[in-house]
Amino acid sequence: MVTGLFSHAACLAHDTGQGHPECPERLRAVLMRLEAEEFSYLDRREAPRASSEQISRVHPSDFVDRILRTVPQAGLRLVDGDTVVSPGSGEAALRAAGAVCAAVDAVMAGELRNAFCAVRPPGHHAEPSQAMGFCLFNNVAIGAMHARARWGLRRVAVVDFDVHHGNGTQAAFEADADLFYCSTHQYPLYPGTGAAHEKGVAGNVVNMPLRPFAGSAEFREGMERALVRLEGFAPELLLISAGFDAHRADPLAQLQLTDDDYYWVTQQLLEVARKTAQGRVVSTLEGGYDLQALADAAAAHVRALMVA
Repeated sequence: MVTGLFSHAACLAHDTGQGHPECPERLRAVLMRLEAEEFSYLDRREAPRASSEQISRVHPSDFVDRILRTVPQAGLRLVDGDTVVSPGSGEAALRAAGAVCAAVDAVMAGELRNAFCAVRPPGHHAEPSQAMGFCLFNNVAIGAMHARARWGLRRVAVVDFDVHHGNGTQAAFEADADLFYCSTHQYPLYPGTGAAHEKGVAGNVVNMPLRPFAGSAEFREGMERALVRLEGFAPELLLISAGFDAHRADPLAQLQLTDDDYYWVTQQLLEVARKTAQGRVVSTLEGGYDLQALADAAAAHVRALMVA
């Protein structure tokens, strides 16, 4: 079995306007980097649209309808102060969520060893009834709920190493003890959540906040402690919110991670998945706003997935 790469051209048509950090060039940079010879063995698949049923397991149907109605016929429209939609945004959001669900299906069916979803808009800030932080639908949470509904899984975990706390995923998971959410992130920073005392029910939320300018040592120490909790939870499937904006070159925050840190953390997560989840891992792109750093860090992440 090989690693799958799920994406769709529609994700490039989500136009956020001139100067917006969450731009189509982000995804283009990642996809171009993954065209290198070392990635020729990726199983490249087109992301389908997520169904209304899949999305509504996380987001109420009236919220979904409202977001899709907000998509303009022309021009740009603000959903909140920094979340923008354009004529291509609805299709992109459906494909981004659909990518994670399709990747879950392929990994659970044994067609793929693991998978990376190179999609946008990102998702981890989207709460069940609120789009925010560049995010419309919570792609990783939708994938987790799909895994439970389609494959009968009970215990599903998400690990999030984006520099920003995934408030939306935490909100979707925190009241269900059979879902596990772990995040390392800079704190304090947008969106203001993710303090260590936020633990969900029965400790199913694990936040490892990192001070501004923390680097590899602090990140790895915090992640190692989180991995103990993750292994104790014993997920049947591991999902990764793979944000690369904790990289030292990223302009939106101040953590100091390197490409080696992303390779290392991917290896560690794969090891836990081998012990508890038959190696089943699906990762999806979140943040990362320096194009070169994003492309290189994403490549390190996918390289680790491929040698699992």
